Amino acid sequence: MANVEQTGDQNEGYIVDSEGNLVPDYDQTIKVFDDGDIVTGAVVKIDRDEILVDIGYKSEGVIPVHELSIRKNIDPNEAVSVGDEIDALVLQKEDKDGRLILSKKRAEYEQSWIRIEEFNKNGEIISGKVIEVVKGGLILDIGLRGFLPASLVDVRRVKDLHQFVGDELECKVIEMDRNRNNVVLSRRSVLDEARKQEREKVITGLQKGEKLEGKVSSVVDFGAFVDLGGIDGLIHISEMSWTHVDHPSELLSIGDTIEVKVLDIDQERGRISLGLKQCQDDPWKEKTKELKIGEIVEGKITKIVPFGAFVAIKEGVEGLVHISELSDEHVEVPEQAVKTDEIITAKIVDIDTDRRRVSLSIRQAKSGTVDESAETESTTTTSIETEKSTATEIQDVSDTEEAMVAADEKPKKTTRKKTTAKKSTAKEKEKAAEEPLLESGDSASTIEALSTTSSIDKKTSKAIDEALKLDEPAADDSLNEEDIPIEAQNSDGKAGSFEDVLEQMKETRGEKES
Repeated sequence: MANVEQTGDQNEGYIVDSEGNLVPDYDQTIKVFDDGDIVTGAVVKIDRDEILVDIGYKSEGVIPVHELSIRKNIDPNEAVSVGDEIDALVLQKEDKDGRLILSKKRAEYEQSWIRIEEFNKNGEIISGKVIEVVKGGLILDIGLRGFLPASLVDVRRVKDLHQFVGDELECKVIEMDRNRNNVVLSRRSVLDEARKQEREKVITGLQKGEKLEGKVSSVVDFGAFVDLGGIDGLIHISEMSWTHVDHPSELLSIGDTIEVKVLDIDQERGRISLGLKQCQDDPWKEKTKELKIGEIVEGKITKIVPFGAFVAIKEGVEGLVHISELSDEHVEVPEQAVKTDEIITAKIVDIDTDRRRVSLSIRQAKSGTVDESAETESTTTTSIETEKSTATEIQDVSDTEEAMVAADEKPKKTTRKKTTAKKSTAKEKEKAAEEPLLESGDSASTIEALSTTSSIDKKTSKAIDEALKLDEPAADDSLNEEDIPIEAQNSDGKAGSFEDVLEQMKETRGEKES
């Protein structure tokens, strides 16, 4: 073996061979590294299946195409170019063929974990290119495979994720697990922060009652969201149309440009309530001007609900027949009385223009039932007229009595009560029955006036006995008026005296007792 001598500092990297020639010291130029180390080298050749990289080793390093990038089926010419300086991880210093095997994607993976941990720690935004659509989300190239769930791609759910393939997206790391090689990203958090700043700017400039133009961004069961330029407002289904709407999709579609009115602004919660129908004329009020309470109308059953049925009585005007107004009979469910699309006749019982409601009644339309207030008024009127009539009749009879007892200076009220009993009410009759018809102080002329009547009942007879203090027993209470008819006239038709009346009474009583 030839002797080799080391040269001085001025010839560092060179040695003198046995012949005295100055030659390079190749042992010093060879880098020392182990498996798992990251090395830097230059791309010297690109083949279809591998890349050759000069890292200063005794031979070029080989990067298999599947170790070039985390992307699948990538063209090597798209990943690197000849002359590019790249980092690679040493997988194997020598394979069975004596080649140095390197991996570019694993070097990037190790470096990316360090970088991503710093981003996650500081809450910074990381950028990555969408390389693949998988079940449930997107895969981003952030030096390793980062997973972006579909629900976190945008502020609203995105149906077609393929539109993002190839796009560079800014995200935040929300979860990472190196042992499982798992990194979860969120683009929505980045958008929310940006929209929050924009929202505060927009919502500050809005005023209640203002009309704006916006684009429908989403349609849901309870309404539609409208993008006002940096912030979304909600149109509730009840504020979409002056007529009934079953679902918002009947009127609006995503992407529609519409005019809306700001109904309410919640600064704290960042919510805006919008109205669509407020930008349109209300045809209901004009159409209901012709309707009147008490009017009988014809309509079609449009919808049946547990508490009644809706009836279209005019175009654009619906009324409600409450379940209690469907029939005179008890109805458990509206379907027992009416059916959808049935033509019915109903009576308008109320119109509430402020609440835009018309109340109907099928029951009243069929039976002709009047309103309770009308019934009460009618009953009161009849009662007053009856009382007036009764009072007039009592006054007429009273005048007759006064004429009969004109000879007496003290006309007796009790006598008039008896005479007018026929025309009095039940209460007046009961009260009159409890009071004595005659008092002990009544004059003979008053008693004689009573005797001129065509007949005398048992109570009158008893009163006369008490007034004259007769000893005969009073008539049996069980006797009826027909049992003691006493004629107040003689056979010749002339009025009998008071004594004749008493004699006839005594005879009649004697016959009854025998």
